[in-house]
Amino acid sequence: MENAPPPAEELVILDRELGHLEARRAQLLARRAWLLGVMRQAAVAAPYPPSPPHPFAPPAPKDASPRGAQNVLLTLGGVLLTIAAVAFTLVSWGHLGIGGRSAVLAAVTALALAAPAVLLRRGLVSTAESVAALGLALTVLDVYALHRVAAPDTDALAYAAGGSAALAVLWAAYGLGLGRLRLPLPAAVITAQFPFLLWALAADAGPLTLTWALLATAALDVAVALWGSGRGVRPLACALAWPAGAGTLLSAGALSVAAGGFGEAVRPGVLLLAVAALAVFAAWRTPAPRGGVAPDTVPGTHAPAPDTAATWSPHAVAASAVAALAVLAAVGGVLRPLVPGAWAVLVYVLCAVAMLAAVRPGLPRPMVLGAAGSSGAVLALGALWALPPVAVAVLGPVRWAEHVWSGAPAGIREALSPQTSWPWPSAAPVVLLTVAAVLAAARRRTSPGPAWRDPAACGALALTWAAAYSVPAALDLGHPVALALYVLLAAAPLALAVRPTAAGAGLATGGPFALTAFGCALAAAVSVSLLSLAAQLPTFAVLGVLLGLFATAAALGGGPVVPAASAPAAVALATGLSGAGAASLELPAHRAALLVLAVPALAAVLAARVRGHVTALPLEVSGAAAALVAIALATGDAPTLALVLALCGVIAAGTAVRADRRPVGYAAAVLLVLATWVRLGASDVATPEAYTLPVTVPALVIGVLRRRRDPRASSWTAYGPGLAATLLPSVLAAWGDGHWLRPLLLGAAALAVTLTGARHRLQALLVLGSTALALVALHELAPYVVQVVGALPRWLPPALAGLLLLAVGATYEQRLRDARRLRDTLGRMR
Repeated sequence: MENAPPPAEELVILDRELGHLEARRAQLLARRAWLLGVMRQAAVAAPYPPSPPHPFAPPAPKDASPRGAQNVLLTLGGVLLTIAAVAFTLVSWGHLGIGGRSAVLAAVTALALAAPAVLLRRGLVSTAESVAALGLALTVLDVYALHRVAAPDTDALAYAAGGSAALAVLWAAYGLGLGRLRLPLPAAVITAQFPFLLWALAADAGPLTLTWALLATAALDVAVALWGSGRGVRPLACALAWPAGAGTLLSAGALSVAAGGFGEAVRPGVLLLAVAALAVFAAWRTPAPRGGVAPDTVPGTHAPAPDTAATWSPHAVAASAVAALAVLAAVGGVLRPLVPGAWAVLVYVLCAVAMLAAVRPGLPRPMVLGAAGSSGAVLALGALWALPPVAVAVLGPVRWAEHVWSGAPAGIREALSPQTSWPWPSAAPVVLLTVAAVLAAARRRTSPGPAWRDPAACGALALTWAAAYSVPAALDLGHPVALALYVLLAAAPLALAVRPTAAGAGLATGGPFALTAFGCALAAAVSVSLLSLAAQLPTFAVLGVLLGLFATAAALGGGPVVPAASAPAAVALATGLSGAGAASLELPAHRAALLVLAVPALAAVLAARVRGHVTALPLEVSGAAAALVAIALATGDAPTLALVLALCGVIAAGTAVRADRRPVGYAAAVLLVLATWVRLGASDVATPEAYTLPVTVPALVIGVLRRRRDPRASSWTAYGPGLAATLLPSVLAAWGDGHWLRPLLLGAAALAVTLTGARHRLQALLVLGSTALALVALHELAPYVVQVVGALPRWLPPALAGLLLLAVGATYEQRLRDARRLRDTLGRMR
């Protein structure tokens, strides 16, 4: 039996179906119009029907071209012939006499070397290349066979040196004679890399002689790269000259550094000067490429900006840099034995400074760039060498975090790192100051513009600060004096960061110079704060002075960055000072948390007073971090933790009073709830409603106020969180509770919520209340249902289920309309 819907509902259904039909009709009409347009265009483009495709398809493209197949075959043939020749020489050699051996190899080699000339005249270039490769391989076998037959007692290294030289000359002449062959000349260049080194090894030469041999090889490569002829010869020689030259420079530099006296340093110095002469010659003779690079102004030199039309080769610049490095290594290596060992690096640094000062505009541009680059590299390496003492001075005080107020040592070196030896701290500040002076001079002598001026100024400031910070350790000053100097090294760059233009920096406030200065000040502040933990009085003195400095920088600093960064530093110092005060009063950790909590409270008050300033938000964020520190300290005692959480909630609530800080109110609510829960847990309260009701009641009050202010607000947003906070835990507790009181109270509350939701058409109340009521009822009826099911026959439940399915199927459309009606009813609720 089917019940007809009311007329109004049936009219709505008909209108909906008609709308669907109209939309579908419009879609089909649009598709029809598009198809007609496509057919008209096809008719205009092809008035006649297309002809059927040709029955014979074009031949498929071949995978390999004739030239490619020919090259593969020729290469394979040459390889096989070479393998056969090697096998003949090594395996079958003993079956022939001395005359037969020589005659066979000589005949085959002569034939293989002569055949390419005939093949080239006939235009068979690839065949000639393969046969020539076989001939070159046979010449190597000839040299080996000659050693085995004619000179078996000759030293192998000496014979290899002479043989490689002879092969290089023979192949070069052969390649020049047959200019169309591409293989002989590159093979000659590669073979020429071995004679000098093999001769030196055969003569049992020392490292210095071997380095001279390597230099001779590099000179040969440079000559071939400049004047060689043949396809691919010059690029190959250039590629081989660089590793040979670099190996010579490194080996000679190592010999110069290892020299024990002035006389021993002269010989590698002469070798380094020879390397420099070769590099200068190569740079001078290297031609400028078309469309070369037009360099910018070189920092630290008097050279003006070059003409934009001038170009230079990168190879010339690199060769000039090698020459400059060789000169620096030679001069520094000769002067190094004249000074103590700890000051040797300063000698090389001063040589680099002298080379920068010697650069003049009249020199070729590649030499200017190479000298500047090499000098800069030496200065950078010197600065890196001098940084470890600075790192020890900055990071060494970390060890005092585990030995707070255990007593200050006598000297600063013992305070920083008792186990570290100090072989070169006295020279480190001088090296850093020298490099800083070079950067300052480069900033003054560079052409206007921020490309080099800002980095040079920042580098000079950082290196000057690093040099000054390493002085107390270099002089091994006393602990109090070192603390005073470190505090000054925090105050001086902080003053530059606050007012960089007043210090004559010539840079904008808050720019890179100011950030570099602030970074130096912050590093010094952290380091000296940790170092002051050795004793109680220095801790209060250092933290108090630094707090005043950073608070002043936050209040008076210019620009947006430095004040915003100074405010969190001041809050961190205040937190440390409050912790030190609690430690001096011998308070336990959970009691110290109450004293530390004064810092976030003061930060919130100051942020409210300076609202709109760049320090307001950093103060609030750093105050929140200090509050987390207080909470962490109070975790050892539950009552005190509850008090600290409540006070943090009060601070957050006070911040949320401001219109621009309304979201902080959520944090305040969470903190207050956590405080309540911790207090209940400390009192051994296990009833879940005691934890959930303090959350539900304020949440529902807030929901009522929001609905009054905004009637369109959803009931899920206004009442859902509050109701769920109590109903869900209570339902879970009721299912595990064997008593009758909680289910009764919970069912009554759920019934009230359900009726309220139905009365005021509130979806959240209706759904949550009815769900909780159904679960409570199911919990109460579950034992009886189990008893009844156990007493019924086993066939009855399947039969009842079948009847239920039949009933639902018979009235399916009606049930579907009922479900839709229920869905629409719930959807109209808020």
